[in-house]
Amino acid sequence: MSDIVHAGQACIPALHQPALALDFALARELTPQQAYKGLDQRDLDAGALIAPAQYLRLLANVASSLARTDTSFLLGQQMLPGHFGALSHALMHAHCLRDALTLLTRHQVALCPLLAPHLCEEGDLAILYWTDSAGSGAQRGFLVEMHMTAVSAMCRWLSGAPLPWHFCFNRTQPRYTEQHEVHLGTDLRFNCHLDAMLIDAAWLDRPWPRSNAVAVRAAAAVLPQRTFLVAVHDYLIAHIRCAPTLEQCASAFAVSAATFKRHLAAHGSNFQAELDMARSHVALRLFQRGEDNDAVARHLGFHDANNFRRSYKRWTGITPMLVRASLAAYRLQSR
Repeated sequence: MSDIVHAGQACIPALHQPALALDFALARELTPQQAYKGLDQRDLDAGALIAPAQYLRLLANVASSLARTDTSFLLGQQMLPGHFGALSHALMHAHCLRDALTLLTRHQVALCPLLAPHLCEEGDLAILYWTDSAGSGAQRGFLVEMHMTAVSAMCRWLSGAPLPWHFCFNRTQPRYTEQHEVHLGTDLRFNCHLDAMLIDAAWLDRPWPRSNAVAVRAAAAVLPQRTFLVAVHDYLIAHIRCAPTLEQCASAFAVSAATFKRHLAAHGSNFQAELDMARSHVALRLFQRGEDNDAVARHLGFHDANNFRRSYKRWTGITPMLVRASLAAYRLQSR
């Protein structure tokens, strides 16, 4: 799988998003010493590629040095479409929301190198959910705010009006949500078991005024890449009904089981954690369709609904019944 980027691999052009973050910091009077702390400044010189861990360190330096509650949101405002060549040009001239989100997911490493977006449709609902791409650890909350703001701001600009996104956060509600409300709006839900942006699927194909088919075709020549974590997630989602094992996954990636485990460990993860996350994501999608515990248990290969219910609570901390009730309340609220 030559399209896969592994942990530690330099794959992010320093002149792209890292340069935007650096300019943002210096414009707010951070010193180069604060911004480059723990980094070799030469790694961020023109033309260089840096590893995700270096970009994460740069963002951590900026966030800790500025110590502001709006840093993640302000960085997100300038993140997309960006100035990243053919892909940014294609984003600026996407025909509709579906095309823009497809570009983001297909070219995740180039456009969203730290968190991976995944687009799915369940009935009349479109869901853009985010998974870890580079072992973000404690920085995940910051990255979620940055990426959600980036997509929301980009869509508002390209469509000509704010879109009615609903935002779900896999975290407890912070004490203050002013910045969330300023940059994302008031339709916020916390204590969810995934980070996601939801919108009525009817918005996916409404034409945008900047549409340019030539620009979008030019992006087709850019080869897509995925990080290892994203490739594993995609594989597990596609094969979840077959109860994939570590050995089967390793074989699919043409490595030994031991090497596969080392790759996951380098991203701060392990096979069981990735499998549990994939199962929980599929279960949520099935609940959104109105499936009951028995149907979801069968889909995921469990022998009975009770075993599935216990596993689901272990994965997410809540029972399937509470999830279904929350989804039902959301559907009523959205009508």
